[in-house]
Amino acid sequence: MTNLQQTKKTVQLNYGQELVQAPIPGQAKNLALREPVKNITPAIFQKRLTSFLQTTPLDLTCPVLVVADKTRLCGYPQYLPILIKELEARGMNHEDLTIIIAYGTHPRQSDEECLSCYGDIYNTVTFIHHDCRDMNIFTEMGFTSRGTPLRFRRDLLEASAIITMGPICHHYFAGYGGGRKLIFPGCGEREAIYANHGLFLDSTTNSLTTLCQPGILKGNLLAEDLFEVEETLVADLSLHGILDSHGTLCDLLVGQGKNDFLHACARHGENCETPAEKFHTVVTSCGGYPKDINFIQSHKAMHNAAMFVEDGGLLLMYAECREGIGSETFLPWFEKGSFEASFKELSCSYEGNGGTALAMMTKLQRIRIGMITQLEDCTCKRIGVERWNHNQVCDHLTGLELERDTTIAIIPNSSLLVQRNEEGN
Repeated sequence: MTNLQQTKKTVQLNYGQELVQAPIPGQAKNLALREPVKNITPAIFQKRLTSFLQTTPLDLTCPVLVVADKTRLCGYPQYLPILIKELEARGMNHEDLTIIIAYGTHPRQSDEECLSCYGDIYNTVTFIHHDCRDMNIFTEMGFTSRGTPLRFRRDLLEASAIITMGPICHHYFAGYGGGRKLIFPGCGEREAIYANHGLFLDSTTNSLTTLCQPGILKGNLLAEDLFEVEETLVADLSLHGILDSHGTLCDLLVGQGKNDFLHACARHGENCETPAEKFHTVVTSCGGYPKDINFIQSHKAMHNAAMFVEDGGLLLMYAECREGIGSETFLPWFEKGSFEASFKELSCSYEGNGGTALAMMTKLQRIRIGMITQLEDCTCKRIGVERWNHNQVCDHLTGLELERDTTIAIIPNSSLLVQRNEEGN
């Protein structure tokens, strides 16, 4: 390709399950996360489990294990068998274990996808596909101080022990994902989830709540609400995964409670947060499949990358979105006529991915966004983004080589890299 030959440096970007190559103008900065060292092996995990269970024995008469869905994998095929074998060695009967997939409001996976996610264990252990709409499975436990209903699955309340296993990640309004979020909202009831997510909206300013940002827990009303939920139903054993930019499990921390969760978040933040300045043009990838499986998942990376774009600048994002938008409750908000109209309606009755729509509108008020994607032109226009192709990106970057005053950043994986925010932690 001619435009690749005009610049000396190139970068490989993930797009779905493919790799594409783009030129890097001489003035561009490459913002990459610090890849964690692979510290976990089956033997190390076994040793950590044994140590924890010796000092903190669990009642294993009817345990429940909560795992993440296909958008947040955690080395399950390799490490679930080790966990189960250790629990059996401590008296658990194989048939007494239940595994719940914490979909939150995400759609159910196919059996084929589950086999890929969890390995052969999927065929030998009872798996339950959580359905946030099934009111028959929940028990009412009151409300948090911020008004979020405490509705928990009865099988979690009746479990002899609750174990959670999932990766730690930044979340664009909850601060961090993983850990406590596997129980709620992962196994939460829909209206309760919406009540918590509604804290993302500040009705006093008619804007998004300032400290509901990735990497922020202190002062983040939504994150603090989740900690309050956890006080009512806490996991007896939490396994926190630390991933690299390729989704490889590099560490698996064994612990319990808030302090161990905060430690895992700090470990993740050390690798994935940077105090970098803002740029006129940012080119980024979500990190490929499954991070760009649909727009709702891709938006998390888009939100992170947008933080590095100066007002009036351009964000170019590679996000395949092979499964389309990924939500039926996202696009309708772009038909309300304005941010103000959508905000007013959502602040009265939060629904689905309304907060994601408002976050998208907020970004588009400040910057231009171009997507290299399988989304249709009409969908891109409806959202307000420009649809680019790979050649257009290459030509644009080659042209910027001559504009030395234009600041440029390349972010190979913005699903992980987050601009450090010192306002809360």
